Amino acid sequence: MSNTKKKVKRKKLIHCHKCKSQSDCCRFGAWADLEEAKKIIDLKLKGEFFQLEKDEDFPSGYKVGTSYEDQPCTFLEPDGLCSVHKIDYHLKPASCKDFPYEDDKVSPYANILCTILKAKAKKK
Repeated sequence: MSNTKKKVKRKKLIHCHKCKSQSDCCRFGAWADLEEAKKIIDLKLKGEFFQLEKDEDFPSGYKVGTSYEDQPCTFLEPDGLCSVHKIDYHLKPASCKDFPYEDDKVSPYANILCTILKAKAKKK
């Protein structure tokens, strides 16, 4: 029997709280699970959801967008912060909390939307 260990690839740690322009990643909105959206709607915040779609990758089987087409997230406030995050971080959609990752990999949009990753790429 061999004693070889599988190398586990770990996610790069991104310190979003250190980002000086935290709203960059919100420029095009995000997808939220329908059940997450219902909890956010109950907060009665300014903001809307758009484009209900069936998607088996989401726990409820449905997703909704936080922006219309390529507009910024409707929950993004003028100060550049998320109105949902200000109330309760845990109610933010999982895709927002996980960004710049999707399915445990760096999102294909991360190099465009994540200021921290863009800065690291410039240094290389």
